Amino acid sequence: MGYEEFTIEGRNAVMEAFRAGKPIDKLYVLDGCQDGPVMSIKREAKKKGTIMKFVTKERLDQMSETGKHQGVIAVAAAYTYVEVEDILKAAKDKGEAPFLFLLDGIEDPHNLGAIIRTANLCGAHGVIIPKNRAVGLTAAVARTSAGALNYTPVARVTNLSRAIEDLKKEGIWFVCADMDGTVMYDLDLKGPIGLVIGNEGEGVGRLVKESCDLAASIPMHGDIDSLNASVAAGVLAYEIVRQRMRG
Repeated sequence: MGYEEFTIEGRNAVMEAFRAGKPIDKLYVLDGCQDGPVMSIKREAKKKGTIMKFVTKERLDQMSETGKHQGVIAVAAAYTYVEVEDILKAAKDKGEAPFLFLLDGIEDPHNLGAIIRTANLCGAHGVIIPKNRAVGLTAAVARTSAGALNYTPVARVTNLSRAIEDLKKEGIWFVCADMDGTVMYDLDLKGPIGLVIGNEGEGVGRLVKESCDLAASIPMHGDIDSLNASVAAGVLAYEIVRQRMRG
């Protein structure tokens, strides 16, 4: 799949994309535009729960590749999102205890791509990301994942804490990366598990952290205070892999 066909410009093209059910990450609309076709597009976006940004004509002109945006530019997901149930089914079909990554507000596409790649390499069944205040499956994410997006399903949820509470009912435990947590080597990380990684700056949000069963820290001996989010994800994921392999 080519990685560049992500911005959809012009009223007809954007409306068609919504009608065809294409996953649209964001819709940029000319601020204050009250034209009928644009109002219809805004209604569709609302119905589908798409994030809308109201911007100036200058901003739209800058973003536009065709010069014919007509006041609307949609950014489509590079890949189709799956449902959380699909990820659980993938684990079940393999006869494995579910192993999920949940990402609380990763904003850097390169971090998201690298984490999806790690998830794939360590045998996780899927990745769950929030709809708001986080990067979606963009071209940069697809490129950084180095093909992993073709194999590792990504689900997008409105509320990460609620998704965790629902998954707990399926018998899944949740461990979040937290500098003040228990050293990861001292935790039992076997069985059905969800690894929760937080935002690059603030870490895991308070509500999400409160939903987790365990908090794991990575022992660090250097002179800087924290690891990059994707590196932290890799280190914790492979401690989970080590424990799963030893059964």
